Amino acid sequence: MVLARFLRPALPVTSTLPLLCRLAAVRHRSLVALAGMAAVPATLSASAAQIGGFLSKKPYAPPSWATHLSPMPSHTFSLGHFPTPIHKWNLPNLPEGTEVWIKRDDLSGMQLSGNKVRKLEFLMADALAQGADCVITVGGIQSNHCRATAVAAKYLNLDCYLILRTSKLLVDKDPGLVGNLLVERLVGAHIDLVSKEEYGKIGSVALADLLKKKLSEEGRKPYVIPVGGSNSLGTWGYIEAIREIELQIQQSVDAQFDDIVVACGSGGTIAGLALGSRLSSLKAKVHAFSVCDDPEYFYDYVQGLIDGLQSGLDSHDIVSIENAKGLGYAMNTAEELKFVKDIAAATGIVLDPVYSGKAAYGLLKDMADNPAKWKGRKILFVHTGGLLGLFDKADQLSALAGSWRRMDLEDSIARKDGTGKMF
Repeated sequence: MVLARFLRPALPVTSTLPLLCRLAAVRHRSLVALAGMAAVPATLSASAAQIGGFLSKKPYAPPSWATHLSPMPSHTFSLGHFPTPIHKWNLPNLPEGTEVWIKRDDLSGMQLSGNKVRKLEFLMADALAQGADCVITVGGIQSNHCRATAVAAKYLNLDCYLILRTSKLLVDKDPGLVGNLLVERLVGAHIDLVSKEEYGKIGSVALADLLKKKLSEEGRKPYVIPVGGSNSLGTWGYIEAIREIELQIQQSVDAQFDDIVVACGSGGTIAGLALGSRLSSLKAKVHAFSVCDDPEYFYDYVQGLIDGLQSGLDSHDIVSIENAKGLGYAMNTAEELKFVKDIAAATGIVLDPVYSGKAAYGLLKDMADNPAKWKGRKILFVHTGGLLGLFDKADQLSALAGSWRRMDLEDSIARKDGTGKMF
């Protein structure tokens, strides 16, 4: 099988003192970075951020085909590394004439990897505009969105409060340092745990409002970001992504896509993709594979998001949603995990087990069951990131991962000095 491959003078030292000063400065910057930028004053962050535009606030001008949508954001905050690449994805056993390409939103940034950063660019700009000094959001114990929010908040000198859903047996225990939790705790996010039963009874909105009220009484200025960053404002993140895809097709991608395929966990990503694709020149059919709840819930939720932008469209007309949750949110069958491993071994693309893994699994299963539906079509699969979620599945993946062995050495081998000597 042909594997998809992703191709892409010293200063003189005039005295010892300047060298030591430079080394000290480098060491200081490294320590600050390791601390999640917590020690960097806001004024320094703002001035340094102007280099290259990263971490800078800028006025937002929408695509020409989206100017009738309202309300329209006035500003955005540059948090991601865009455009993310699009390249051919050589998946096995495709229907005749079918091509699959992949949009690598998993490469949107190391700590912010995934689709969440696109929404946060608009939501964080709004938080700052409203004078917030902290943000609140809600998600599962390994929520990619919560991790991305924690990092983005620290970039912008805001405190972050996370309400994380876990099992009844673990709600009173230290959640540990696995996957997304490690990053959240390193950057100093405040974590409140709730059980799944409490979450189901109270709901994410009421939980966030409860914490908002408490913080407000303490004199703080909290800004609430919904689950997954999925509200009408966050939807602009993937409206903007469609403009990015349009430009990539015009400039470098030799494909006009018939379909866009993506995982659905909170609704904002598919709302932006579907609305943008319909309004733009793209006109690709958007297929969403839901990893929680059910399709009817998401049709209703997406309808609310696009109604909030006064689009005048019906969600059933712009997106097709299929159930791919399997055992449930963030739960995997052995077959699903084997699929993630097999795709990584065959193509070099590592899918996360919660979102893109289930979406790709659902797509290829549908292709096997209904090959005529996909025959000859050009498909763009949006990889929404979430690699850190794999660490929570390490025990289940241990039997599937690649093998290892101790290197065989001969006692008579003579030592040769060379580069790479470590001791």
